[in-house]
Amino acid sequence: MVELTGQSLAAALDGLEKGRFSSVELTRAHLDAVEALNPTLNAYITVTAEQALTQAAEADAVRARGEAGLLCGAPVAIKDLFCTEGVRTTAASRILSNFVPPYESTVTAQMKRDGAVSLGKTNLDEFAMGSSNMTSAFGAVQNPWRRRGDDSPLVPGGSSGGSASAVAARIALAATGTDTGGSIRQPASFCGIAGIKPTYGRCSRWGTVAFASSLDQAGPLARTVEDCAILLRSMAGFDPKDSTSVDVAVPDFRAAVGRSVKGMRIGIPAEYRAPGMPEEIERWWQQGIAWLRDAGCEIVDVSLPHTRYGLATYYIVAPAECSSNLARYDGVRFGERVEADSLDALYERSRAAGFGDEVKRRILIGTYVLSSGYYDAYYLKAQKVRSLILRDFTEAFGRVDALLTPTAPSAAFGLGEKMSDPVTMYLNDIFTVPASMAGVPGMSVPVGLDSAGLPLGLQLIGRPFDEETLFALGSALEKAAGFDHLPALRAGAVA
Repeated sequence: MVELTGQSLAAALDGLEKGRFSSVELTRAHLDAVEALNPTLNAYITVTAEQALTQAAEADAVRARGEAGLLCGAPVAIKDLFCTEGVRTTAASRILSNFVPPYESTVTAQMKRDGAVSLGKTNLDEFAMGSSNMTSAFGAVQNPWRRRGDDSPLVPGGSSGGSASAVAARIALAATGTDTGGSIRQPASFCGIAGIKPTYGRCSRWGTVAFASSLDQAGPLARTVEDCAILLRSMAGFDPKDSTSVDVAVPDFRAAVGRSVKGMRIGIPAEYRAPGMPEEIERWWQQGIAWLRDAGCEIVDVSLPHTRYGLATYYIVAPAECSSNLARYDGVRFGERVEADSLDALYERSRAAGFGDEVKRRILIGTYVLSSGYYDAYYLKAQKVRSLILRDFTEAFGRVDALLTPTAPSAAFGLGEKMSDPVTMYLNDIFTVPASMAGVPGMSVPVGLDSAGLPLGLQLIGRPFDEETLFALGSALEKAAGFDHLPALRAGAVA
């Protein structure tokens, strides 16, 4: 089991191609690991063991016929925000606790087309609202990492914390995530893995439970930059069912991995030196700059002056869109119903029982900023600032090929440590939100450990639809960092 669960997605696909093991063997090893570790980690909400073994057997048959697709036989995990035909999809909310979709999201349908084996649906912050995976109606997810000399459980980050935890713990080869304000990149950093939020419109949103429609974007989490490239090629592509999907060719992202970065210009935005940022994050940032300089990159200081407004703008736009999107969960058309004597009371009781505190908070904020008398003062102004944030990135990319920043302002923190103050929790997204507001791609790459032995990541931000440059730079950072540290809780670990 150690060999089968301990390898990368690329290595596993190579082993399947060369017949060193079958998909059934690989899948069974991962299911055994899920059974052993998930009771502690709570990374999966739903495990589809029987379906996974059936898919694995089918993948072996397809490969034997010489018809293997890009992901043929690879056991992966699906964030429980993607609708999966015949498999419960909850968005980690009580209001959808028994929802079984009759259709498949475009992203997961493309992965199935390419032969992926689904191990199950991973946990997340409710409706993807959170930075800790503490808001799930199905319980908090644990990060498989532990502080040195301290066995206290840590958060995996959010909202894609279940996916990140599963990949880091070696109970999935890779996983899908969604990123609205950092929900792929921040948990990737906390869990010591790679993750990329592609350009808005690169992956279809059809069949993905909506949080903030102008921000939500699917992407991969995996152990290596190369693994992310493999999975993103399957996930990406134009979808006529999604009006925000962009009709551009999907390149072979994997071919960019290992490509020379000599002569690339890398921007270092001054505004990402946040007040109170830990010294060791600054130190790893400087180390990342040195690594890219050694790889032949030119380092350029740039300014993104409206970055300081990114977080405040995000927490107007995202809740406003959340308020609109979640209005459909009323106990009549969608979601669980709590009976009452009147229609108004049915709405109130169903939503009160179905939504958690964080979701209610964001609905209230969003409804307020969209209300009469406040729309112009808040929402309209936020959209204008959003345009300025995009302009900053556009001007910067006139001078440089990509930007390098920290991914998160800290390493993983303890379960429940920041739950009492929502604003403190929101600050976890300070480095990731601006790229989301601009719709540009961002990637987190693990580069080292902090003083407590926890992983830290650096973020690369690129031009729209230029993920290839990020994969080239990300692989250069990955090679220089040589990050091979493993979490305490993982498949194959000695107890």
